[in-house]
Amino acid sequence: MQRRSFLRACAGYAALGAAPSHSAQGEVQPRAYSRTRLTDERAQPLRAETLVAGRNYIFHYPFEGTPCFLIKLGRPTGRNVRLRTENGNGYEWPGGVGPQRGIVAYSAICTHRMTYPTRQISFISYRERSTAGAAAKLNTIHCCSEHSEYDPASGARVLSGPAPQPLAAILLEYEPATDGLYAVGTLGGDMYNAFFAKYEMKLELDYGSGRARRRVDGVSVVAELGNFCKQQVRC
Repeated sequence: MQRRSFLRACAGYAALGAAPSHSAQGEVQPRAYSRTRLTDERAQPLRAETLVAGRNYIFHYPFEGTPCFLIKLGRPTGRNVRLRTENGNGYEWPGGVGPQRGIVAYSAICTHRMTYPTRQISFISYRERSTAGAAAKLNTIHCCSEHSEYDPASGARVLSGPAPQPLAAILLEYEPATDGLYAVGTLGGDMYNAFFAKYEMKLELDYGSGRARRRVDGVSVVAELGNFCKQQVRC
């Protein structure tokens, strides 16, 4: 999503820091958070060309304790994809960004049981090929907690499993002059309040008192999933 388009969509909300998630008509609106530059593990501005297609990357946004996937799909995504939350509210995912419009980002919190990647282990990740279920699927985000699968090329639409709604999208801004990437907001059915309530004790241990709920502001470090957590569960 280009910055100008995103700001138009969020007009009237940005000053609040986080927009109301629904309009009077029940349409889910983008939530504007801080414009946050994505950096590599050496604290250098991340360039889109350095991302490896098909590889799992993790960063945190819009809070210090909420992990997100960054994925370079290596092909264009769908555009203006219509989706619905668990409550039936509609929204439109604009599509990927970058030279091929093939870079996407989503909350890494599964919408079924809120499984998420930790420093110790990850049960959810992007797979170029998934063999779970009756038929193999290509290029999905797969959660091993009862096998929910999402399509990252279509706004993380639910493909199979018990997940009740798509993963919340992280809205990205691409800067052609620098090949840089910024996180600028979220879209869809985010689950942050429920997530913080469910994992409050663990998040306190992992991030320190009150830090998991702090807003990310300025920069967010992008790491390969294999560097972020000790073990990835394949199912």
